[in-house]
Amino acid sequence: MASELKRTRMSAQERREQLLDVSRRLFAAKGFEGTSVEEIAAQSGVSKPIVYEHFGGKEGMYAVVVDRETRALTDALSGALAKGGHPKLLVERTALALLGYIEENEDGFRILVRDSPVAQATGTFSSLIGDVATQVEHMLADQFRRRRLDAEAAPIYAQMLVGMVALTGQYWLDARELDKSVVAAHLVNLAWFGLSELRRDPHIASAGASPA
Repeated sequence: MASELKRTRMSAQERREQLLDVSRRLFAAKGFEGTSVEEIAAQSGVSKPIVYEHFGGKEGMYAVVVDRETRALTDALSGALAKGGHPKLLVERTALALLGYIEENEDGFRILVRDSPVAQATGTFSSLIGDVATQVEHMLADQFRRRRLDAEAAPIYAQMLVGMVALTGQYWLDARELDKSVVAAHLVNLAWFGLSELRRDPHIASAGASPA
């Protein structure tokens, strides 16, 4: 019995990390509303007051989990963009960074893409992707100017490009038939050849007319 008690005794920091690990798994599986403090406490082998002592409640715990995942994904994506280089390589690195994060942090990504009342205050996946698009925007604007395209259109192209990668990542989260490198290659194939053939004056085909 003494050895059993010794094994379960943790420092405050160790207990905090254990609670975060358990809650992260539950939030990913059941969402914020479907997860209770009672369940977190039970699976952690502690009483409810211990959970409240560390986080003040479920909302506080969820906010910490979301903040950690947001920073991890932001660092991964920003790191891919910070290396610079050819635009095609930037698309490739960004796609691989997102897919790599999903592969290594499936529970974290499921939490980020869920909507919850707490996420409105801690930051949402869409706002994170918007921040990344802002970084991409400056790079695209430079390339547009070099190719004598309208640089003022760069923001919307950045949103479309990053949005395409993000939505594909959400699809790949559950459809894992293809390796991440294959998925990234297809993303680059569509994105790059679309970007490389951009027209200076795009337009919508008139009703009934054949697209050019």
